[in-house]
Amino acid sequence: MLGWDCFHWNTNTVPQSDPSNPQPFSLPSPLPQWPQGGDFASGRVSLGRLELLRVTKFERVWSSTSSQGLIFYRPLEIPDGFFCLGHYCQSSEQPLRGHVLVAHETSSKPEADYCNGSTVLESPALKKPINYYLIWSADSPHDGSGYFWLPNPPVGYKAMGIVVTSKPDEPKVEEVRCVRADLTETCETGDLLLSMNSKFSKQSFKVWNTQPCERGMLGRGVSVGTFFCSTYSDSKQVADISCLKNLDSTLHAMPNINQIHALIKHYGPTVYFHPNEIYLPSSVQWFFKNGALVYSKGSVKGKAIDHKGSNLPSGGTNDGAFWIDLPHDDVARNNLKKGNIECAELYVHVKPALGGTFTDIAMWVFCPFNGPGILKVGLVNIEMRKIGEHVGDWEHFTLRVCNFTGELWSVFFSQHSGGEWVDAFNLEFVDGNKPIVYSSRHGHASFPHPGTYLQGPSKLGIGVRNEAAKSKFSVDSSTKYQIVAAEYLEAEGGAITEPCWLQYMREWGPTIVYRSRSEIEKLVDMLPVFVRFSLENLFELFPTELYGEEGPTGPKAKANWVGDEIC
Repeated sequence: MLGWDCFHWNTNTVPQSDPSNPQPFSLPSPLPQWPQGGDFASGRVSLGRLELLRVTKFERVWSSTSSQGLIFYRPLEIPDGFFCLGHYCQSSEQPLRGHVLVAHETSSKPEADYCNGSTVLESPALKKPINYYLIWSADSPHDGSGYFWLPNPPVGYKAMGIVVTSKPDEPKVEEVRCVRADLTETCETGDLLLSMNSKFSKQSFKVWNTQPCERGMLGRGVSVGTFFCSTYSDSKQVADISCLKNLDSTLHAMPNINQIHALIKHYGPTVYFHPNEIYLPSSVQWFFKNGALVYSKGSVKGKAIDHKGSNLPSGGTNDGAFWIDLPHDDVARNNLKKGNIECAELYVHVKPALGGTFTDIAMWVFCPFNGPGILKVGLVNIEMRKIGEHVGDWEHFTLRVCNFTGELWSVFFSQHSGGEWVDAFNLEFVDGNKPIVYSSRHGHASFPHPGTYLQGPSKLGIGVRNEAAKSKFSVDSSTKYQIVAAEYLEAEGGAITEPCWLQYMREWGPTIVYRSRSEIEKLVDMLPVFVRFSLENLFELFPTELYGEEGPTGPKAKANWVGDEIC
């Protein structure tokens, strides 16, 4: 599988009539009434000692009119008894869509803790900062005045976000609250949102969004929705502010099984395959029933696989002891390669994200065969005969749903060994709130829009072409799906029975090493003079996977099964 960065030639941004005043974004259709049960979509999330609400109404405080236009906001209409933890910012080129979390202490009186026979009163969960530290300020006739303040927390407490003012006066300590340290998690910087150089000093001012250091379905860190800024640090980990920590092991805000089905019915994307796609998806059972074989190390003859995969080795690691391959007969082999889109279905893994404040619905697509790649070298497109091929292709996309409301927040598009998160306002929708997913020709990588995506060193105009387009070949995941795992439901007694084949941790295709790099060597003579490289440099542009075939592992063996998506 390839692991280069992806670049594409088409963009789809929501136009803003007034960049200084972005309008709120809403999904194409209203949200349905979700099935009852638990705290999912109740508007509140409990972390144990803290209860959270999300605030989406803001007052503009300051904005940068640089090429990286950013607007900084103060949250409004905070309910009584809840407290602000920090301010919000976002690009001026996108619709207003974000939130900050406000917190309320679930117990009004400090709880008593008995230690060595004496009563020790527990400190309150929230406290005012002692004062503020001025990080940076700007004063210009174009942008106006902006002052960025870091709360100075009491001993044993952590600041959760930055406060922005339009005046030089230090903010009041009542503006925000700091959180007791044991109720927080460490966080790190995410995307760099703004970088400005001062005309009067060597310092540069940078702004990032933040995210918990530990993410994935076992992570308990909760993003507050605030940002971090600095004039001195490019470090990944942020020591000055923190994320919240979910101490509620039951994750009451996660959807129950009826709510999961309702979410998939409402948001399940339609997956479009390229009109010239030869290697279409199928169900796993169809793949097994139509001749797939399992081999073991040292054996010459493969064994037929039970349609449920019950005779596949279960558990273990990808140690090369077993692998799956196509049947020997050429007719059966070619038939299996083509797949069977009529029986294809999406395999769904539901898991907590960001401490259970979001739900990730990972939808896996299985194709019996991954076709050869198409190389772009300058203005020349070269269709490979073998390079890029392998048996058994697993790709996926992930819907991230906000547990406060049940709103679709973003979608992760898996693209070989990487991918990208795309906000809901940059998606294409069909039939209400169902996004469209485009699967690339032969490689089956997922993309949010049709077009040609170049995977490789784009500055050189060299890489692998990913062609995505709408066609008659499609799968509606809102109806054709199977939930294969949702581990958090075990605590509620509603555990999903995982299929046998999901426990198979080895490769879904054989490893084949080409005897030579002759196919790539032939490319040299085909290159235009102005893009011709030495043979050695050309080889360096392509990963070693292109010199052989290696079947991928199944969904449960991927790092993102437990961890966060890899971008």
